[in-house]
Parts: sequence; structure tokens; C-alpha cells
Amino acid sequence: MPQQAWTDKQERQYEHIKESALDRGRTEDKAEEIAARTVNKQRRQEGQTQNRTTQGTGNPNQALEERTKEELYNRAKELDIDGRSRMNKRQLIRAIRERQ
Repeated sequence: MPQQAWTDKQERQYEHIKESALDRGRTEDKAEEIAARTVNKQRRQEGQTQNRTTQGTGNPNQALEERTKEELYNRAKELDIDGRSRMNKRQLIRAIRERQ
């Protein structure tokens, strides 16, 4: 899954993280996902991507309280929750739980 935009160092980091996840009993697909997310997150934080934050809805295995407001907003958008742009994080969590 290494990408063209990644440096050699990032590709080595990806492989190392993937192997570590496999050693801990993760499936091949899950290990690749974990490694790619980790490398891409680091690239975002270092300003190597167009967006400095994720455009997704966060890790589905993570509690809503642990996600960023932007991730919650994106999830609320997927669920077509009205008034989401005026909601704070706590309100987004409540609205998402009511809709799911």
C-alpha cells in the first residue's frame, strides 16, 4: 500500500508498523490500514499534504468522545443531521447517538 507521495523513510516506517501489527496478531488488511493511517497522519501533521487534518469520520472503533469535532461533524454530515454547523462537540455526539 505504500504511495508515490511517500518518501523512502515513510515507506520503511509503513513496513515497520505493518510488521509490528502483524506480530501482535492483526490481520493483513488491518495491519496495512493501521500503518497507512499512521504514516498519513504524520504527513498531515508535518504539512506534507494539502489538508492538515483528516477529512474522514475517525476510527469507527474509537469512542465518539475521542474523535475530533471535525470528525464528528463529518459523521453528522453523513447522517444528514440538521443544524450540525451550529453544534458543539457534545451536541454532535448526542445527535449522532440519537440517529444511529
